[in-house]
Amino acid sequence: MNKFFVSVLLFVLAVIFVSNKPAGDGYKPGDKARDFSLKNIDGKMVSLATLPEATKGAIVIFTCNHCPFSKMYEDRIIALDAKYKPKGYPVVAINPNDPARVPDDSFEKMIERAKEKGFTFPYLIDETQEIAKTYGATNTPHVFVLEKQGKDFIVRYIGAIDDNAKDASQVKERYVEQAVDNLLAGKKVSKAQVKAIGCTIKWKQS
Repeated sequence: MNKFFVSVLLFVLAVIFVSNKPAGDGYKPGDKARDFSLKNIDGKMVSLATLPEATKGAIVIFTCNHCPFSKMYEDRIIALDAKYKPKGYPVVAINPNDPARVPDDSFEKMIERAKEKGFTFPYLIDETQEIAKTYGATNTPHVFVLEKQGKDFIVRYIGAIDDNAKDASQVKERYVEQAVDNLLAGKKVSKAQVKAIGCTIKWKQS
């Protein structure tokens, strides 16, 4: 009887775990990224194809309001946009979390947070979570550096922003900066994938 109970419990836990995981494995470096049309905090729809500053690519970052890791990186994300938007690689931030699970990640709270921090980049809501699942995002923040080739956007880097979330002054490797600098120099990205560190994405529960 005990063995049967344990088996049932393990099955239930497995079902819960799987239901909260994104479908598919997501992108790998070298894959063609899907474009999207998501609502920005100003109410307008934004896509990679219509982003005027994305002449060479884009730095797509899945992030949110409530996650302590996302908050620690906000100033660095603003700095990335300031540095690379003029060079053709603007930041595009996407909030993938289910606001029913995390009310602080609601669209209204996104507007408040962007105004409070002075975001200089689009802050989009992935209401269906389809884009996060397609890209394979698992954490906030989770970065995808895309290089523009013709009308396509190719994934060149996936992972963390740098190697020290807690203390920006102690960063030794700036992964996103290295990737974009490599691309701007016409070189292959030296480190194309690093584990994303942050809060897990809060998927909708069925």
